[in-house]
Parts: sequence; C-alpha cells; structure tokens
Amino acid sequence: MRHLIAIVIGVVFAAGAWAQGNYEVQVYGSDLIPKGVTMVELHTNFTISGSKGIVDGVLPTNHALHETLEITHGWTNYLETGFYQFTSLQADGTFQWVGTHIRPRVAVPEELKWPIGLSLSGEVGYQRAKISPDTWTLEVRPIVDKKIDKLYLAFNPTLDRSFHGPSKGLAFSPNFKVSYDVTKKATFGIEYYGSYGPVTGFDPLRDQEQQIIPAVDLDFGKNWEFNFGVGVGMTQATDHLIVKAILGYRFHNKKD
Repeated sequence: MRHLIAIVIGVVFAAGAWAQGNYEVQVYGSDLIPKGVTMVELHTNFTISGSKGIVDGVLPTNHALHETLEITHGWTNYLETGFYQFTSLQADGTFQWVGTHIRPRVAVPEELKWPIGLSLSGEVGYQRAKISPDTWTLEVRPIVDKKIDKLYLAFNPTLDRSFHGPSKGLAFSPNFKVSYDVTKKATFGIEYYGSYGPVTGFDPLRDQEQQIIPAVDLDFGKNWEFNFGVGVGMTQATDHLIVKAILGYRFHNKKD
C-alpha cells in the first residue's frame, strides 16, 4: 500500500506539471473486473492548450487539471458496476467538485468463447452547469474488441443523450484503439476520440470534437493498470493539447 500511495501521488503531481483536459479519456475493452474484485483507478488529465474564456457559463479548460476517481466492482462473470467522482483544479487555483456518474456493464462471458469480445455499458449521472451545459446525461457504450497475436483492436460506438441542457436527441461519439505489444511489459498504440453531434445530422466539422492520442500501456503486474498518452485536437472545437494518465489497482476479496 505504501508503494501504491507513493505512485498515485507521483502521477497526480507529475500530470499537474505537464497537462490535459477531459475527465475520463479511455477506450474501453470488453473484459470485466472479475467477480469479487474491486478496481480503483485515478484518471489524471491536464489541458496544456484549451479554451481560455468562459463560454455560455462554462469554465475554461486551458491549464485545468481534471481528476477522476473510478471505483469498479465485479459482481459476476458477466456484470460489474463502476462509480465515478469528478473534480477539477482550474488554472487560477480554484477547486471544483464536478459531479458523479454510475456505470453498470454487462458482457458476454469468456467461457462462451466468442470470436470477439463484446460488452455493453450504460453510464448515467450529473455534472455541474459551469462544467457542462448538459447537466444530466446518459451514455450507452457498446464495446467490441479483438486480440490478434500482439495486435489489439477496440471500438466503442458510443451514444450520448442529455436530459437537462441544450443538447437534443442522440449524439454519436465513436472511440477506437489500435495497439501493439512491443515487449511483454509495454504496449504502444493510437487512441481516437470523437463527438460528431446528433445522429440525425452531424455537426459541421469545425463544431465536432476529434482527438488523436498516441499512448502507452505498461505492465507493472497482474493487479496493476497504467496508461499514459498525449492528445492532439484536430478540430476547432477540440482542446488542442492534453496529457492523460490512468493508474489502477485491483483489490481482491480475501476469501478468494
């Protein structure tokens, strides 16, 4: 535990010195947290170059440090539940509580030996209006992935729905990841994050969010998860440069 706390603190302050932007920047894989196991993750994101003024009451992202605590518990071999606590440290030093989400997820059990991994998550929750004009939202995220030798492919064709705010209808937000095992301990890949607007008619390209993140996953042991990447925004509406880090640890039930 002393080593875990030291690494968590190190990642938090290191990311604060570098940079990033959003709250949970991650392409999901289809596998679930095993039954009786609790995964604790810290998502540390800092925006090096983002929005610099208040727009429609929403705080700027430039030089903002976003911290998300994610706690996920595996109930069975096909069901888990995740809980998120979002916070933000603004460039002027003010701390903001952002909101909370809950995310149940189901998956096709591995013992069925399907040719692809398949799961489905539903994430619902609240975020303050000064962070997002859409305060109550629902995300439905299908997850498809495949491991081919050292190559890994994952696709999340996500649908978002606002229940309180200016956004109307279903929005399409696709994410995907392509990675390759360079060594037994290091995997390098490319992650893509998009938000295109309503499925009935996508926003103009300048208003869409599209971001590419070269990233590395490091293997510190079977109970650990570590991901680090630097993201570049490709449209006018996207934060231009962010840094992200995800650090996670699995806690096992003592009876297991």
